[in-house]
Order: sequence, then structure tokens, then C-alpha cells
Amino acid sequence: MATLTLAEATLITDAARTHATGLGTAVTITVVDGGGNVRTQTRMDGARFGTLNVSANKAFTAAAFGAPTGMLTDLVQPGAPLFGFAHAMGGRFVSFAGGIPLVRDDEVIGAIGISGGSVDQDQAIADAGAAALASN
Repeated sequence: MATLTLAEATLITDAARTHATGLGTAVTITVVDGGGNVRTQTRMDGARFGTLNVSANKAFTAAAFGAPTGMLTDLVQPGAPLFGFAHAMGGRFVSFAGGIPLVRDDEVIGAIGISGGSVDQDQAIADAGAAALASN
């Protein structure tokens, strides 16, 4: 079973923080392993404390489902196949952009979650973090 090392989680975090700084937005960056357990979490200066849980839950959701959190939005709306699923997951389910699974050899080895910017900024910062792993 592939694992996400601390060195890789740190690389991902650093790349995401660099991108966030370039965008001029303060966020919390959470990187989890394949089981949804936090490997790294960084709250940038100026990021609100509420972003800690949101970024962790975005990463948890992306790891649990092996899909970007933004792709889940339509599935949890009233009348959709997963309506009510957020309640079933004890409030940890997030269905808006900013969480991305980290995949190696077709296996989810973790995920990154970003909170603190706009939805588009969170997604772009998560993309930058995930790209750092892919290019490593």
C-alpha cells in the first residue's frame, strides 16, 4: 500500500502556501493521508480560525471519496443520489471546491484541503499543492 510521507506532505503544503501568498490570500492548508488522518496543517497569518476545520474536512472528504470536493456538489442537492450524505458523515462531508485527492499508481494516498479564500482561490491553491506531488 502506497503511503504519503511527511516529506511529501510538507512539499505539498509549501507549494500551496507559495501559491496562496502569490494570490495575496491567507488560508489554512491541510494534507491528510489515505485514511483521512492529518499529516500537516498550516494556518497562514491572517487566516481565520474557522478555516482549520473546513480545510481538514475538505481533505478528509477528497480522500474518502477519491474525488475533488467540487465534483460532489450536484450529487448532494435535494433529489440527487447523495442528498443527506453530509449528515450521515457526521458533518465532515464538504461538497464545495478546495479539496483534491492525491493519487499515486491509481491509489488514493491522501488529499489536500484549502480554506480561507474564495472557492476559486481555494481550488487553485489546492491544485498547486497537488501539482507539487505530481512533479516530484
